[in-house]
Amino acid sequence: MDSQSDIKTTTEAPVRAPSSVPVDDAVLPFEVAELDLRGRLTRLGPALDDILTKHDYPPAVGKLLGEAIVLATLLGSALKFDGRFILQTQTDGPVSFLIVDFQAPDRLRAYARYDAKRLKDGQDSGALLGKGHLAMTIDQGQDMSRYQGLVALDGGSLEDAAHEYFLRSEQIPTRVRLAVGEEWRGGDGPKHRWRAGGMLLQFLPKAPERARQADLHPGDAPDGAVTHSVAEDDAWVEGQSLIGTVEDVELIDPDLSGERLLYRLFHERGVRVFAPLPLRAQCSCSRDAVSAMLKSFAAKDRAEMVKDDKVVVTCEFCSSVYQFTPQEAGVEE
Repeated sequence: MDSQSDIKTTTEAPVRAPSSVPVDDAVLPFEVAELDLRGRLTRLGPALDDILTKHDYPPAVGKLLGEAIVLATLLGSALKFDGRFILQTQTDGPVSFLIVDFQAPDRLRAYARYDAKRLKDGQDSGALLGKGHLAMTIDQGQDMSRYQGLVALDGGSLEDAAHEYFLRSEQIPTRVRLAVGEEWRGGDGPKHRWRAGGMLLQFLPKAPERARQADLHPGDAPDGAVTHSVAEDDAWVEGQSLIGTVEDVELIDPDLSGERLLYRLFHERGVRVFAPLPLRAQCSCSRDAVSAMLKSFAAKDRAEMVKDDKVVVTCEFCSSVYQFTPQEAGVEE
């Protein structure tokens, strides 16, 4: 998943001061040419708040789903066609299922399933997820094959899983940072709002040998066996060091623009930003789509859905409620 190969660059880029105006619900692509680094910075405000507040998730669940949404925007915004990027987890933890559906170029929807009885104070994202797998699917549309990458989840965070995915599947040196927080403000406006931010940084040198990484652990190698190691390129060492200094509060700060954050990190080497890619929360459900879904069920199943002389369907993504008479739902008398 080459993060920026679709962006046209010119030999000389205009130099200007970083904008001080924060832009929410957008992905900001950037590059640090001197270090062969490319990346994307996501800032989410109203769109994230819209998705999470429709379900009234417990704070820990909302935070975890927010991290998944940020990760999906960082990865899905690299699509070069109007397809879909779907991030999904299935695990044995208190949050047994997460799904984020990113429909290029800008539409987001997501939801989580959880067992409230198993939620405990102080659980981090690894404890909430437990063991299972993370699936990342690229859907290119009808008559096109799907691509899916799987990563095992074994008590680690979504950041850990993303690093494992790029190591095993893409073999691109990559680092990811994710942050989600709750904003509380006084005044006449909303007192509680969700915010999130994230950054993806990749090392993409022109000489591929510079991006070599050590072979995966042999697993069943005998004791004493020498494992393969490769010295990391100095530019990538520096890049990792810089992204490692990013604090959660910087990623979600509503008063710190994405451009200023990137300048803060990379100004000594020079950073170039591209046009932001807007994001919005929008479900793809509709009455016609739900009606078609109902008609795909067997007649017996449709009949069992009738309660109080109506069929009620609630969208798991956006909580919209659709009501049908038995006749509209195709229930035979």
